[in-house]
Amino acid sequence: MRGESECGKLFHVKHLANITDEDRWQIALAKDRRFDGAFVTGVHSTGIYCRPSCPARAPLRKNVRFYGSAADARKAGLRPCKRCSPDTQSAEEACVLAAIAAIRAEGALTLEALSDLTGYTPTHFQRLFKRTVGMSPAAFAKALREERVRGALSAGETVTQALLNAGYTGSKQFYAETKGRLGMAPSDWSKGGAGRVVHWAVLPTSLGDMLVAATEKGVCCLAFDEGEPELRARFPRAELVTAGEDFRVLFADVMEAVEQPGPGSAAIPLDVKGTAFQQRVWDELRRIPSGETRSYGELAAALGNPKASRAVGGANGANNVAVLIPCHRVIAADGTLGGYAYGLAIKAELLRREGV
Repeated sequence: MRGESECGKLFHVKHLANITDEDRWQIALAKDRRFDGAFVTGVHSTGIYCRPSCPARAPLRKNVRFYGSAADARKAGLRPCKRCSPDTQSAEEACVLAAIAAIRAEGALTLEALSDLTGYTPTHFQRLFKRTVGMSPAAFAKALREERVRGALSAGETVTQALLNAGYTGSKQFYAETKGRLGMAPSDWSKGGAGRVVHWAVLPTSLGDMLVAATEKGVCCLAFDEGEPELRARFPRAELVTAGEDFRVLFADVMEAVEQPGPGSAAIPLDVKGTAFQQRVWDELRRIPSGETRSYGELAAALGNPKASRAVGGANGANNVAVLIPCHRVIAADGTLGGYAYGLAIKAELLRREGV
């Protein structure tokens, strides 16, 4: 197996200059394998050092020090963990991180180009990248392009400008690549929901009146103590229609998800709009099991950017679909509830119902 590679050094220089030990700690708590090779976690109570993603139980913070490399940890008198083998896999995963940095800087790269960068064969690197990141290099590049489009549209660019600046040949290519995943079409973004029909109702619950709204694709809004004026502000140019019999079953499922939370709520279809980053945050929120919570730092680390806690908080605040996208499961780093758009009493009760 290789030792410290040039791509590993590239990642250290470009991406870890400003990272703090608190960032590293949050990465280790999240067991984020995308940072394997970037540093090692030294546990001085046991005399070992581990990869950030080591599956072993988290040590006490007071016993932990972080080292820039396995060599530094060995100089401090530590030995490698036998469970996560930090010496044998860090070079590979550092190369994946370097490839990610290159894709962010230059856009989509061929497997041959990534092979030249990392020193692995194209086929091997494709498998390595997918195992580490959860998607192929091509899919990762597409996700970045979608994120650029979402950000540009939110900033007021025209659809044509946003698509071309992100590297799409036109709207047809964008629709083909994102069909079925992103809810509202890009033109809807800049038009406040123009052309969409939103069916809505205010339902009484044990937590107070609950506004539920949905399109033909799924639930697009769930809020407490709100009504038509607030819904109009969220979708200023959509056609608002009082929900009829066609939405009875869907709204009953939403009611059950609030009154008796459980895994079944994950099957309720959603039609949400957000930037690609917001979509990633909301997807990660839906992965938090009922009965568990995460801090903003842990959520940011799970997304591969431990310094993005504030951005994660912003994505939480932009969530139009309470409970079904469970932003109430995110709490402050000190274990307190933190904030919640609909009041801490509702947040505390939702968590209590989930067994937290």
